[in-house]
Amino acid sequence: MAVDSALSSPLGPPACEKDAKALQFIEEITRNADLVQERVLEEILSRNAEVEYLKRYKLNGATDRETFKSKLPVIKYEDLQPEIQRIANGDRSNILSANPISEFLTSSGTSAGERKLMPTIKEELDRRQLLYSLLMPVMNLYVPGLENGKGLYFLFVKSETKTPGGLLARPVLTSYYKSEHFKTRPYDPYNVYTSPNAAILCADSFQSMYTQMLCGLLERQQVLRLGAVFASGLLRAIRFLQLHWQLLANDIETGTLNNKITDPSIRDSIDEILKPNQELANFIKNECSSENWEGIITRIWPNTKYLDVIVTGAMAQYIPTLDYYSGGLPLACTMYASSECYFGLNLNPMCKPSEVSYTIMPNMAYFEFLPHEPAGSVSGSTQKLVDLVNVEVGKEYELVITTYAGLYRYRVGDILRVTGFHNSGPQFHFVRRKNVLLSIDSDKTDEAELQSAVENATQLILRDFNTSVVEYTSYADTNTIPGHYVIYWELLVKDSTNSPSDVALSQCCLAMENSLNSVYRQGRVSDNSIGPLEIRVVRNGTFEELMDYAISRGASINQYKVPRCVNFTPIVELLDSRVVSAHFSPALPRWTPERRR
Repeated sequence: MAVDSALSSPLGPPACEKDAKALQFIEEITRNADLVQERVLEEILSRNAEVEYLKRYKLNGATDRETFKSKLPVIKYEDLQPEIQRIANGDRSNILSANPISEFLTSSGTSAGERKLMPTIKEELDRRQLLYSLLMPVMNLYVPGLENGKGLYFLFVKSETKTPGGLLARPVLTSYYKSEHFKTRPYDPYNVYTSPNAAILCADSFQSMYTQMLCGLLERQQVLRLGAVFASGLLRAIRFLQLHWQLLANDIETGTLNNKITDPSIRDSIDEILKPNQELANFIKNECSSENWEGIITRIWPNTKYLDVIVTGAMAQYIPTLDYYSGGLPLACTMYASSECYFGLNLNPMCKPSEVSYTIMPNMAYFEFLPHEPAGSVSGSTQKLVDLVNVEVGKEYELVITTYAGLYRYRVGDILRVTGFHNSGPQFHFVRRKNVLLSIDSDKTDEAELQSAVENATQLILRDFNTSVVEYTSYADTNTIPGHYVIYWELLVKDSTNSPSDVALSQCCLAMENSLNSVYRQGRVSDNSIGPLEIRVVRNGTFEELMDYAISRGASINQYKVPRCVNFTPIVELLDSRVVSAHFSPALPRWTPERRR
């Protein structure tokens, strides 16, 4: 299709006229980012001028930034919880939004923690759909020919719950997949999935996964991209194939769907495409029966051009395992979103995972940025926030949002680093969630520090034993005196004749300790307030069991992320029951007293 030259984009030559319009839209709103932000704030404040929350702070109908910033406090979820609870209990007055709260979106939370309820309104679906519509036009700039095949995406819904007042409470992706925006989406040759809607919308995770994998196998030659929301989800799919390939191959050989799949809508959709195929069944048996699963993704789906998964933040630790199973396929991180709000796009989706930056779309919400300072600095309630276009390259900020659905100056908890600008729209690298994972005494270890320590330690066993850490979590064990860090590792041993030795794993403990901050190391060396770090190796499949447990307690399979720290007794007990070996740091880490200035 010829593309009107007037619609061409500085991002690159669009694949078609529809793409050209989408790329032009990105150019326009990023070129005028500050004006768009000003308009968004004015819209939010004017339409919600009479809501209880804004009237409490006496805005008196003002919609300008100066009044907004001088009157409204920066808040966390706990500050808003009383209002959210009233809405959940059935209060339909205009508490946060002039538009009716249509449902609550549940944050991923932790497997043991209580999930947050995020209010939303119906029109937010339009904003989410708009952001989704921009993904493929950007991807088409980098990967040609995607219209000639299909995407194998492992997408799942979670059954909803209802609040006492009758509102649905469900994960944001479940909300989207069950909406008419998704179910009746118009045909787009660039966005065809192998999975039928019936499989995606089935709340039974086994039936859903089984059917999506079966369809992916049936159309393996058409698959040009594989994906899931998080990297962990795609690896879970590979693990599922390892466990169930014989059943899947039997279905393909006989042309009949396994009796474990009882959902009638799934059976109807599969009956149309499942026919006996001995050649394909033999192929799957031959590939999957081998002990060597290196490159299994490209062996089964040979035309795959990239993996579409989130591998930033805590998900970065999955990269080596994805590379192992895919033979090093590119990893595309396309979008940045949360339960509170959808934020932006990666305009260079085929970059290295370590270089991923997201361009905030200024029409999605009103964005402010709280400069991220070390502990003990000025608190967020008094420190001056920075507008979207005024952030500085190289600096880190905590994201603060004001949404159409009724969040005002809300601290999301994400720490972002500014990497550059696209036009006047800043681009951000996701650094981490703002939290402290582990603490025994005065030490505080956050997610980024723990991840770095695990990566450094992994190099020891990766180099000498060709073994990688598939999954990990941690626990502050205070039952010992002094308390100590426990790190649970699940290992991928690629050569069973050369497994890591006890000495090597003990050295991994010491390498982790040497990677942690000086406060921790002082506690180990000088204060004797922290005991030697311990690595407990768990048997293969343990973290899959942990995910199953979390899902059984209400977590969403789409949004589930392995908690990087656990303290819920049943989870610790589950992990401890799967330990196959334990290893302690054999020496004290490096530490020298800091000089005071």
